[in-house]
Amino acid sequence: MAPYASDDSTTAGEVDEQRSGRRRAARYIVPVTVVGVAAATIGLVPALADSGDPDLPKITAQQLIEKIAKSDVQQLSGTVKISTDLGLPDLGGLESSLMSGAAGQGEGGSSADPTAKLTELASGTHTLRVAADGPDKQKLSLLENAAEYSIVHNGKDVWGYDSKSNEVYHGTASDSPERGKDQQPPATPKDFAEEALKATDDTTSVTVDGTAQVAGRDAYKLVIKPKQSGSTVGAVTVAVDAKTGMPLKFTLTPAGGGAAVVDAGFTQVSFAKPAASTFDFTPPKGAKVTEEKDAGKGSDKDFGKGFEKGGPREHAPKGGEDHGKGLDGMKTIGEGWSSIATFDTGGEGVPSGEAGGDLGGFVNSLGDKVTGKFGKGTVFSTRLVNALITDDGKVYVGMVTKDALVKAADAGK
Repeated sequence: MAPYASDDSTTAGEVDEQRSGRRRAARYIVPVTVVGVAAATIGLVPALADSGDPDLPKITAQQLIEKIAKSDVQQLSGTVKISTDLGLPDLGGLESSLMSGAAGQGEGGSSADPTAKLTELASGTHTLRVAADGPDKQKLSLLENAAEYSIVHNGKDVWGYDSKSNEVYHGTASDSPERGKDQQPPATPKDFAEEALKATDDTTSVTVDGTAQVAGRDAYKLVIKPKQSGSTVGAVTVAVDAKTGMPLKFTLTPAGGGAAVVDAGFTQVSFAKPAASTFDFTPPKGAKVTEEKDAGKGSDKDFGKGFEKGGPREHAPKGGEDHGKGLDGMKTIGEGWSSIATFDTGGEGVPSGEAGGDLGGFVNSLGDKVTGKFGKGTVFSTRLVNALITDDGKVYVGMVTKDALVKAADAGK
């Protein structure tokens, strides 16, 4: 079967070559935990707002995918807006407090540590300024009310700076050929688009759906849809710059309808060389500076390891795959967009009912109790990611419906 549902005819060799091209660009994946799995969905994003339909030459889905793979934009600067609506329950301000707390409690307690600070992108609306000049110079700034958080990569140095607390975090970039790329957070439409394209196979429909204008530039719209039932993903739309092939806007809408889960796109972009001073950084006077080696004693991690990219994924998850890295014994059930990750915590599930006391009552208010051949458990839901935690400590999580999780748990018995 052809890997893309389009009007293209492509050989297996050509597909492998295209996939290889897609893997050249580095990607960041937010760490996936039972509680934080929703944060990973910022790598799949938003509703595309068209400001015009330019008249562009016809192009097939396969040609547009090739254009993205061959895109090699080395220099740019611009503003990116990210809005995330995972549909998390109203916790009366607790959610924002937890996010703020996490941001202020990075490894070593520095509020400038990127591994904690950038988790804020998983909720709400944020404005970012980005700049790049080749693989050794990048800058990302998260603009806040009367404050700014920045990550600056210049050569071997990587700096994180929180102006609100006047704290600085200093680390060292990797010495690999891809140096610098693996320090970039999942902030631009290109980062997100590459993650989605890695999942395209014979379970996916990929088509071109007209044109758009994004940040004043003409673009094609690439639409990626799961063919399988049971997925919570409705469609992913990528606006691809007609001239450079670089993704300018990325959209994920849920199968359940309504607003996009996340909206990420350039509101302004330039491909001119940024000023060299853009990437200069000197810790401000009086700032508290935390060195990576001090924050991560006993660890051999590279700077930003909490946000490092995963290994190249050459296909959508296949059933039975062992993903033991990061979560011991994690395996995949099913394939493509309906795949489910499962692992055993070795615990007793989540506290619930009277036995769980006040915490059990709180948990019950967030999740739905379910039963099946597997026994009893609780399903925690967002608009995109659902997770089933059984009372005997097994976890099933994926971008699938609640019923799909229950069926997977039953099949595991």
